Order: sequence, then C-alpha cells, then structure tokens
Amino acid sequence: MPQHALLAHDVVRHLGGRRVLDGVSLTAAPGHRIGLIGENGAGKSTLLRVLAGVDEPDAGSVTRPAALGFLHQEMPFETGTTISAVLDDALREARADLAELDRLGAEIARLPESAPGHPGLLAAYAERLEQARYRESWDADRRAELVLDGLGLDAFGHDRTLGSLSGGQRGRLALAALLVRRPSALLLDEPTNHLDDDAAAFLEEQLRALPGTVVVAAHDRAFLDAVCTDLVDLDPAVGGPVRYGGDYSAYLGERRAERERWERRYAEEQQESARLRQSAGVTAHRVAPDRGRRDNEKMGYGHRAGRVQSQVSRRVRDATRRLEELERTRVPEPPRPLRFAVGALASDACTSDVDTPGVGTSDIDTPGVDTPREAPQPLVSLRDVRVPGRLVLDGLEVAATDRLLVTGGNGTGKSTLLAVLAGQLDAEGTVRRRPRLRVGLLTQDTVFDRPDRTVHDTYRLALGPARAEQVPLSSLGLLHPADLDKPVGRLSVGQRRRLALALLVADPPELLLLDEPTNHLSPRLCDELEEALGPGPGAIVLASHDRWLRRRWRGRELPL
Repeated sequence: MPQHALLAHDVVRHLGGRRVLDGVSLTAAPGHRIGLIGENGAGKSTLLRVLAGVDEPDAGSVTRPAALGFLHQEMPFETGTTISAVLDDALREARADLAELDRLGAEIARLPESAPGHPGLLAAYAERLEQARYRESWDADRRAELVLDGLGLDAFGHDRTLGSLSGGQRGRLALAALLVRRPSALLLDEPTNHLDDDAAAFLEEQLRALPGTVVVAAHDRAFLDAVCTDLVDLDPAVGGPVRYGGDYSAYLGERRAERERWERRYAEEQQESARLRQSAGVTAHRVAPDRGRRDNEKMGYGHRAGRVQSQVSRRVRDATRRLEELERTRVPEPPRPLRFAVGALASDACTSDVDTPGVGTSDIDTPGVDTPREAPQPLVSLRDVRVPGRLVLDGLEVAATDRLLVTGGNGTGKSTLLAVLAGQLDAEGTVRRRPRLRVGLLTQDTVFDRPDRTVHDTYRLALGPARAEQVPLSSLGLLHPADLDKPVGRLSVGQRRRLALALLVADPPELLLLDEPTNHLSPRLCDELEEALGPGPGAIVLASHDRWLRRRWRGRELPL
C-alpha cells in the first residue's frame, strides 16, 4: 500500500473574525507521530479539522493520503446503531481486501499464464496484497477484540446501541474503530480523554506500532512523551509555529535551553544599556559648558579645549547612538513563570460581595480545640471518617508544609475528601482543624456568583486593591489579556477554572486543596504549576489523574 505524506502549505483559517491559523505549514511523513501543543485557542483542533478536510482553509493547500482517519468529537452514526455495526464498518476495508484477494487468486488460477490478461491480474494481486499486509487484514477480527479489551469496552455486548453509551464510552468506541481500521494517516484530538491509565498505555502502544502518519492534539504530557517523534508548538512566535524533534522530555530540555539563552541575552543587554547610560551621562557632564575647570586642567586649557571638547562630544554621540540601537532591537524581558505570591497583606476584599463557592480562601474556626504552642499540631486531622456511599478513610493528618497527592479511580472519593478537608462537606467521624485556618479549594466545577462582573473586577474585588496591584492578573499568564474585560459568565469552563486558580496563586492560603488542577491548562502552564507547587507556601493537598504529574510527584501519596 503506497504511503504518502500529509502536507499543509501556508494554511490560513479565520474563525469569528479572528485569524486562528496564519500561514501554517506542516509535513507529516509516514513513521512520524507529530504532537500539536499550545495554549487553548492556539488552533490545534482547527488545524486538525483542516488537515482532515472537515473544514476548508481560507488560503493555502492541504495534500492528504487516500486512507485518512479522523477522531471526531461525535461518531458519524445514528444513536440506534449497534456496537456490532460500528465494528463491521471498521472492518469493511480489511474484509474487502481478503475477498478481492480470493477473487483475484481464483482468476489467476483459471487464466493461463500465456493469456493477455494474466500480467495485469498478477499486478492487481500484488498491489492488493501489499494493501492487505499494511492493514494486517488477516488479523483484523482478532485485532478488533484486542482493541475493545484494551480500551475497556470488552464488557459491552455487541448489540448495545450508541444511545445507551455515555459520551466517554462513545469516544472510546470511535477510537477503537480507527485503530481497527488502520488508516495510513491518523488525526486525533485529545485521544486520552476518558481513558484510564491502562487504556492510555494500550493506546500509546498501538500508535507506536503504526507504520503510517499520526498527528495528534493533546494536553496529556505523558502521552506526548510516550508517542511523539516531533512536537509542533502553535503558540504565537515571530517565525510561526516551531517544530521540535523528539518526545516531550526532549521538548522540555530544548525549551529550558531557550529560556536560559533568552535570560542571558536579556541580562547582557541590560548591563550594556546601563553601561552606555552611565558613559553618556558622565561624558556629557564633562563636556557641560558651565562646568568649572579642575586645577590640573587650567594649564594649557585654552590650547587643548577645542580638541578635548570634540572628542568628548563624539563619545556622547556614540553612546547615545548605541543606546538608540539597543532600544530598537532590544530583547523583551522573559515572562515570569507561574509562582505563588508571598508576603501577607491585610485583607481589604469585599468578601460578602464576591462569595464564590470553591474559589479563593476561607477562615475556618473550630471551637473547643486546644492547640498548644509548644508542639506544632497538624492543620487538619481526620479519624474514622465516613461519607456514606462516597468516602471511607481511617485516618489522615496534614502538616503545615505537607505535600500530599490523592490518587484513585473515578468514584473513589478524591473530590469528597477535598471537600471534607475544606469544611464544605460534613462527614461522620472526627475532623479537627487548627483554629482560624485559612483554606482554599479549587473545585472541578467553578461557579461565580456575579456572572455579569468582568474578570478584572472579579479578581480585584476578591483579593482587594492592594493584593491585586501587587500581583496583577495579567502577570500570571493564566488568561489572555483580551479576556480580562469579559463578563465572567461568558468565559468557558476552562477559563473560569483559570480565574479561580489565579485567585489562589495570588493569595495562597495555609491549606491549598486542588482538584484536578492541570485540567484545561496547556502543557507549558502545567509544567509551571508543578514547579510552583514545590516551594509553594503552606500545605498542599492535590487530587489528580494526570499521569505526568503523578510520576514526578515528590511528596506523600494517598491512594483511595
């Protein structure tokens, strides 16, 4: 089966009056697995849709292999379609290969070698045989069962309809159908959504074994590291999207080296600028017309005055010209990475007017709990805690500088535990908290009481003017500057969570509780948040499915 590269040349695409793709070019050759990364809105999904032919570019061109598969958000089947029918459709090409090989083989056996049509039959048989080998058509039915098992769909009867499946289950079935089909080019948008660890590892293994082209948009850093041979960063850059060779670890190393070079160039330029300013200032003072002469300048001053004045003036002009050149070509200051604010300020926020469930901080007082000064006590202590049907925990203590990662599958009680620690959910058993403990909780579903209020005003009123000025929202890099004047109610789910996270970063509490904090964040921001959690103030308890974060975690772990 001939394999051709997937090519995009100078692709331009506008959406809602905004140029999402601006002259993007991409070459994806067979054997390459390319990851698309970047901030939300950078154009990853848009580029995939253009590559797949679902959307047409406003300018530029795309050349596609004949056999191309695209993981759609919704399956192109009616809700009454059965799993069996979806699999039959995925197996259709492989079964057609085998049927055609049988037909051609029978024709070749019937026709004498001397017959005029014999060479053509042999050529057709060889071409179809190559195609069947590429698709592994003889093994297709067994592969279908293997893929269903690997993606956690083996327990579903094949007579189940799509309408009886959840959205996540339908997504896994769509992914399974593509893996069974084995097209020569595969385009995937966030393929590890709704996959547990085992299913994600199975998908990685399947994609690495494909001989064709894979282009995937993903936030899953562990997936990008395990699968990709190249990464394309779609975040705006002077020369357009930047392509990095290697997996995610190699990308991180290159980005780190780029950052170091940027910081070094900026520091050197600042030093040179300061030197030139000082040189121009001192020299200009020496040439000032009202400056008195020093004693050692009085002898022969008139004889040398013109020549010295000319030399000094030339130095001033040279230094000034160099400064102007530096200003024109100056290196911008590297943006500050995400870090938790330090230094307490007296709170002047209008808390009664900006109450936001699950966002920001609250003071929890526990009457009747004596906390001796001599021995440091845990911030929170749980004993024999039960939330019927949701959580069972024998005991847990969280110290003042703890770093605790809570892990477990869906339904094991991770979010419930965070709500109990935050004092937002009552539980059976013993729950003790340090008096006046400041607790902040980032929930998965962020709600703001005043959706009509702008992002900027919400941030300022929640923190108070002094803290908001000390830590400007724009300095955190969590929200695009164009979104700061939008009403909160017009933000997406991910943008609202970023605003909630910004409030906690700007004014961190003594006990910080984070529920899936890397959801809706770009890989770059996920990396920055991870770095910030290490030296972050106070205690941090974090619940996460993020495999990359969990593998690199250096604190305690509590599996549920």
